[in-house]
Amino acid sequence: MPYLRLETNVPQEKIPASFPSELCEIVSKSLGKPLSYCAATVVGGVSMAFGGTNEPTAQATLMSIGALGVAENKKHAKAIFEAVEKTLGIPPTRYLFYRMSGDSTAKG
Repeated sequence: MPYLRLETNVPQEKIPASFPSELCEIVSKSLGKPLSYCAATVVGGVSMAFGGTNEPTAQATLMSIGALGVAENKKHAKAIFEAVEKTLGIPPTRYLFYRMSGDSTAKG
């Protein structure tokens, strides 16, 4: 069950309500997992800085059983942050991307 958590200092009221659903579709397609198993959370208004400034920034954590690796992670990050840039206006130089692979016994 893939899960994406995106945190940003962009105010929550400036994040479209449909953005988590859009991210679910992106994660599903990128990972090759059923959409019905994907979840996404977008948390806006987080007190955060990147590079010492409070300009718009984001960090994402993607968790999945399988479908993660060096080449795959580059593909996933590109797909996710193209949407982040388009929707929230955060350029690629202002975000961090974390990947966490888990085994099936760690999920419930």
